[in-house]
Amino acid sequence: MQQNENIVAAQQTLAGRRFSANYLPGKVPSDQKKTYAIDQMLISGILEALGNPPLRVELWDGQEITASAAPVQMTLLIRDRDALLRLIADPEFYFGEMYVAGRVEVLFDLPLFLETIYRALPRRRSPGLLKRFLATVSSGARNTPTKAAHNIYHHYDISNEFYKLWLDEQMVYTCAYFADPAFTLEAAQVAKLEYICRKLRLRPGESVVEAGCGWGALALYMAKNYGVSVKAHNLSQEQLHYARARAEEHGLQEKVEFILGDYREIVGEFDVFVSVGMLEHVGIKDYSALGSVMDRCLSPSGRGLIHSIGRDSARNMNAWIERYIFPGACPPSLSQMMTLFEPQGFSVLDVENLRLHYATTIEHWSQRFEKASDQVAATFDPAFVRAWRLYLAGSLAAFRSGDMQLFQVTFSRTGCNQIPWSRSDIYSPALCHEIL
Repeated sequence: MQQNENIVAAQQTLAGRRFSANYLPGKVPSDQKKTYAIDQMLISGILEALGNPPLRVELWDGQEITASAAPVQMTLLIRDRDALLRLIADPEFYFGEMYVAGRVEVLFDLPLFLETIYRALPRRRSPGLLKRFLATVSSGARNTPTKAAHNIYHHYDISNEFYKLWLDEQMVYTCAYFADPAFTLEAAQVAKLEYICRKLRLRPGESVVEAGCGWGALALYMAKNYGVSVKAHNLSQEQLHYARARAEEHGLQEKVEFILGDYREIVGEFDVFVSVGMLEHVGIKDYSALGSVMDRCLSPSGRGLIHSIGRDSARNMNAWIERYIFPGACPPSLSQMMTLFEPQGFSVLDVENLRLHYATTIEHWSQRFEKASDQVAATFDPAFVRAWRLYLAGSLAAFRSGDMQLFQVTFSRTGCNQIPWSRSDIYSPALCHEIL
């Protein structure tokens, strides 16, 4: 019953009725069938601002506009004038709205199209006055436990069956580690779990607390292969239901406790703190709260690892993704991440950027999603499929182009001398533990 309710909620969130239903592909109002010189001027201005990329814009009456001297392969089809005006007013938000509604179409490889646009945009973008004001207002809002729970429900509790269609066997929904480029997605996700354990230098008998555990793969892997006890906190009921069932299945329920609760509710003292893919959901204004939890729960010789999507410089999440896919999300810059460590007196031991590993991970997800798209459409609807196709394509383009980063940061208590002299033990021997 709960799963059916979650599917209905997802449909209401991302279905086509949330987008404009006044225009359908091929159904253009009669007053918008003709193009005017101003339409062409507006598009030419946009193309010029992008540096005249190899892009053709096709309008609703068949008119084609390009400003590139290079051969053009990509075509952006705009089906009506209202869609054009919305794209001009706020391209970051309305491209998603119009694409999902079928009012713009990319007649080319979607990730490569988006990557081309991302690379054409200035690296240091200055939002307009209104956007700066709205960003200031939104960044001042705290991600309360109630709001955080709603945000997690919005994205993760839309049914485990949906994610099973395109994730790996263990349901790992974070960046994999392709130690060998020929790895399958399953092998690369196991390699990621092993890589994190090695970076944490886990020892049998130690206690670990995990903030945001997904479907439980890392917690179970640590317990099975490293002999540690784990308390894993999560706000997603769907994920915890799945994780607890897997713990029972593999006889690890005595070693791993999956707890329904916010990271602020963590209690006790632990040798290790780990968080993979949760920091993006915390909200910059609540980093002090998370830092305090890390300080409160780590033993005097404690250490930890934070794995998070990030940016080269502070910037808000894409407005369309934040509204429809990941509400409340904000990938941090490294300087913003440091506010977790500096006030608490933690020492950063290592920082690694796995950006291209995430791009490869999303390539695998996208391929699997497309194979399952008919099943997704049957469960939800075509607009849901288009929304998630765009989300995955945009994410892939962002990591390929460098618009997004993937940071792994390890840290310890200041003055702790129980730290490795080199990274050699991380990389050798081969990553070889088995999947549960």
